[in-house]
Amino acid sequence: MLFSYTYVPHQMEKMQEFIDFIFHEVWCKAPVSGPFGLQLFDANAELREVMEAFYYSDAQGADFFYGHVERIYGLFSTMTVVQINQFQQWYQGNNDLEKVCANDPATHLARYADIAVNYKNLAAQLGTFFKGLYSPSLLGLAALRTKIGDIDDHYQAFVAANTVGKCPFCGIGDIKGEHHSKREAYDHYLPKALYPFNSINFRNLAPACHECNSTYKLSKDPAHNAAGRRKAFYPYAAVSHIVELQVALLHTDLDKLGPADITIQLGPAALAEELDTWKDAYGIEERYKAKFCAENDGKYWLTQVLDEWKEDGRDPADFMTTLARQVQKNPYGGCNFLKKPFLDACQQIGAF
Repeated sequence: MLFSYTYVPHQMEKMQEFIDFIFHEVWCKAPVSGPFGLQLFDANAELREVMEAFYYSDAQGADFFYGHVERIYGLFSTMTVVQINQFQQWYQGNNDLEKVCANDPATHLARYADIAVNYKNLAAQLGTFFKGLYSPSLLGLAALRTKIGDIDDHYQAFVAANTVGKCPFCGIGDIKGEHHSKREAYDHYLPKALYPFNSINFRNLAPACHECNSTYKLSKDPAHNAAGRRKAFYPYAAVSHIVELQVALLHTDLDKLGPADITIQLGPAALAEELDTWKDAYGIEERYKAKFCAENDGKYWLTQVLDEWKEDGRDPADFMTTLARQVQKNPYGGCNFLKKPFLDACQQIGAF
């Protein structure tokens, strides 16, 4: 990704705290806790209130939540200490997104497919539960919303702190901000279709533009490819990075320029694995090359130089100097971060 988001603490984090309690204090203690009941939640007063309200409610979301917590409790109740310990390691690993992205070898990561090898029924129940946690029919229930707040409010706090206005996963798409009545969808960075335990963890939730979220990434796994585990950019990294982008063109006939005529090189080399994951998950090369092709922005950018500068008697080199300053000040406005390397490539092959 091109830049990291600033993480924004919010009341919505309470939902993950509830899930933490359910997992560690209810499910993992099921073998020694006796029959399932509301008394299991006594140590967490707010969650106890939610569970009691859900117990007496006939709302679909309430029945979904209470029923799955109870059914999963029953499956955990037959486990051994060793098995419980394995699940605790998986739970911790799946929720430590920064270590997952760094491909920390000590981090135990589990997908539903991994769990299903030995716990087929439990994997299915966990899948239904954690995929459903993010649904409006649950998060919108008054008994829960009064405890955890509202996701739209979280989004407003988020865009107030993250003001670039562009999607960090591509740099091309806009991110709706405070002046919009709608919001972007939150991408589950580790896809909720593949991974349990983190579907409501906001360290795993990051707003993304529609193209990134719903067209390109979908359920692609940034932590795995066919060869196994891999590194990925962490969306909330505290230390920023700079992606280096160089473009080369095979010919000067921009009216016929196609993807096969364009080479994109990304750096730095120290981030090669993260960059490969990024390209794979978000279709970066395809999308950037499309921007450069004749029918899209590339020809317009070159026309700016030739028509607005060269034919006006000004030196195109001055245009490039001005553009370099614009990249420093506002790299994503007007796709300057793509515009400059493309025009650099045009200049190198004598287009101006």
